[in-house]
Amino acid sequence: MDENPSILSHVSIGTNQFERAVAFYDAVLPTLGCKRMMEHPGAVAYGKEYPEFWVQTPIDGQPATVGNGSHIGFIAPTKDAVHAFYEAALAAGGLDDGAPGARPDYGEPYYGCFVRDPDGHKVEASYWDMQLIQELYVEQ
Repeated sequence: MDENPSILSHVSIGTNQFERAVAFYDAVLPTLGCKRMMEHPGAVAYGKEYPEFWVQTPIDGQPATVGNGSHIGFIAPTKDAVHAFYEAALAAGGLDDGAPGARPDYGEPYYGCFVRDPDGHKVEASYWDMQLIQELYVEQ
């Protein structure tokens, strides 16, 4: 395997309703090609090749809280995958926080959506048009 291009090992979010949260991510993350990679009591990890995204009850036993100003952004392979993620999230109990579409402030190559999971965590699926990125930013 080549060197992992990511700068992060993994991200974890806390939940106060573990089964509900896992059911949500079981329904939503396959739209982006992700699957369950590992499970421990009170924790499930998702990824494509390794466990990158964890949903868990807080290890310290205190209630989980939502971070103000934070969100998790997932990579979508296509615009259609952004829509599939959004629809699956709403069907699984998530709330709309920004329907699929372009966001001109994020740059012309961006297309994405935002939802709130059942615990209130803000999650995003975004597609980046790599050909357009090459044309706009790299080949200059």
